[in-house]
Amino acid sequence: MRRGFTLLEVLVAMAILGLAVVMLIQLASHSLRLVKASGDHQEAVRLADRLAREVASPSEGVETGREGVYAWERRVTLVSLPPELKPPTGKASRLFRLSVAIRWSANGGLDLTTLLAAPPAPAGVRR
Repeated sequence: MRRGFTLLEVLVAMAILGLAVVMLIQLASHSLRLVKASGDHQEAVRLADRLAREVASPSEGVETGREGVYAWERRVTLVSLPPELKPPTGKASRLFRLSVAIRWSANGGLDLTTLLAAPPAPAGVRR
């Protein structure tokens, strides 16, 4: 009696090995795409943070620009407080909504929004 593998056993083993190799290559490719997307997102967050920190004294308006592959829009709007939240003296700080939108591809985008307080406008000055 001979010992060894039959041709059928070898073919089945090669088919299983081939499928495993293809699956590993697809997994590595998907992993590289995720690393690229994560890097793009991280860079967009850094840009959005920098754009938000550049607003020293908020005033209403919209600014747009481009930095490399990233297109950005910074929008500052005055938030009107409901009467129950306004102090009785009327000398309340003004509240602004700061929105930063970053776009870098058809599928890549990031929107960040925060609130900023500014001192009350001086008497007679309307902003």
